[in-house]
Amino acid sequence: MENRFRIATYNTHKARGIDLRIAPERIVEVVLELDADILCLQEVMNVTAGQQNYDQVREIQRALPGFSCAFGSNRIYRGGAYGNLTLSRFPMLSSRNHDLSRRRREPRGVFQTEIEVAPGRLIHLFNVHLGTGHMERRFQARRLMNAEVLCQPNLRGPRLVLGDFNEWTHGLTTRLLRSQFQTFRPHHASRAQRSFPSILPLLSLDHCYYEPPLRLVETRLWRSRKARFASDHLPLVTDFTLAA
Repeated sequence: MENRFRIATYNTHKARGIDLRIAPERIVEVVLELDADILCLQEVMNVTAGQQNYDQVREIQRALPGFSCAFGSNRIYRGGAYGNLTLSRFPMLSSRNHDLSRRRREPRGVFQTEIEVAPGRLIHLFNVHLGTGHMERRFQARRLMNAEVLCQPNLRGPRLVLGDFNEWTHGLTTRLLRSQFQTFRPHHASRAQRSFPSILPLLSLDHCYYEPPLRLVETRLWRSRKARFASDHLPLVTDFTLAA
């Protein structure tokens, strides 16, 4: 028997759309369109005191009743926090945030969760947001691949690594991840893999890496009208099965 599920990664850009307006309700509309079982969101504000449109974790969670929710804070922002958000229709058994920050650069992290997609069947999910600097990403690539993050010796079950890698060429991050994981070439109607900027994609920044017994069924970039305007990234949607 195989368990099938859908996972999506989406850089929400603080819910700041192409029109520069911060509107978390538009992000919620896109998230609902995706109909995903697991969501990995980056650049999410978690500010519970202050302007309502900064209280984005609560706004997204409210739209997905029954989903488990965990937030990995990377830095303080407007009196609250800012980081990566993971939501799951399946039980989320644990979570922890790994610091990937490099000195004098914006704090970055990878948020790890363990999700039980079927009774006794775990996946280790890593929600990633890497930096924009070349040397910064080289540093982060090595941190990702060490025994404290992706190569933890006690992991049981397949690993899924996805998010905004900020790497549109085959740099060190891409080479190291491809040496251990499988990946794919996402496409939408125009058969291009570019996900940024959303209104006219030129760069491929959002990726997904996985390993057996996960099997890729289908993947695409979500290019609805709402998605093109809600953030500066397009969501990446993937369907997997996990063989027994």
